[in-house]
Amino acid sequence: MGSEGKEDGESDSSGLSEVLIGLMGSGIGRWAMSLSSKVKDKILKSDVGKTAKGFLEEMYEKYLIQKVMQRPRPEHIAIILDGNRRYARELGIGINKGHELGGDKLKDAVQWCYDLGVKALTIYLFSTENFKRDEKEVDYLMSLFEKYFREAGDNEEVHKHRVRIKAIGQLDLLPEGVRKAIRYVEERTEDYADYLINVAIAYGGREEIIRAIQNIALEAKNNGFDIENIDERLVSEHLYTKGAPDPDLVLRTSGEARISNFLLWQLAYSELYFEDVCWPKLSKADFLNAIRAYQERDRRFGL
Repeated sequence: MGSEGKEDGESDSSGLSEVLIGLMGSGIGRWAMSLSSKVKDKILKSDVGKTAKGFLEEMYEKYLIQKVMQRPRPEHIAIILDGNRRYARELGIGINKGHELGGDKLKDAVQWCYDLGVKALTIYLFSTENFKRDEKEVDYLMSLFEKYFREAGDNEEVHKHRVRIKAIGQLDLLPEGVRKAIRYVEERTEDYADYLINVAIAYGGREEIIRAIQNIALEAKNNGFDIENIDERLVSEHLYTKGAPDPDLVLRTSGEARISNFLLWQLAYSELYFEDVCWPKLSKADFLNAIRAYQERDRRFGL
């Protein structure tokens, strides 16, 4: 679904080819596509080539935006942010720096949703299983999360676009500082309804469903309603995501093709797209291509 893996030294050339495919109608596109891979690589390694590649990528991005905006976009996108640590290892930098770069990319992705009119975004930030990682890494992540939630509560773009931000998961497992930061951003955005960002943190899909079942059973016991009245609507109303539409598109980065205990109930009819790029390296063109793939599919909803 995503791009195929590439050997070292091939990514620039094939990336340029992808750009040029979108520019085939132009003279420069037809000329550059006629060049051999060896010549393309030499051009790309030069200063002029790097500038040209940047220009072509910008043009390709504009081409993709034009195509995407011509058709209905997904109302709700869910993203499994995978690959921060792998990307850090590829660059030879610390794991913590990889997480910081992932945080920067998340800010980009939110802006892309604004630009495209995607009204709901759910991000898989931290699973319950992630608590099993090295203690120092977890502690650093928690400090980042506290910082990011605080910043989101004061972010001008959040208030300009009237974005409601909601944390979903077993929040009681989080440090007090993170919980306070979550309360801060949720209280500051609770009256907004133009956009929605769900942040899945200390989250597990199975746990969410078990929690819903327990709450429904408790209500049945206390109120004595007929269990025949338990249906999909009732279950959905007891999930963390109640009130939000189910995701239309699920994007996972880093080349992994699994959903990792994420929104197990809500993803029943979602379209899945797996991108072979680590999360911090995801480009706007990658994001747009995921949406284009969604637009080209025939959604059957089980029929």
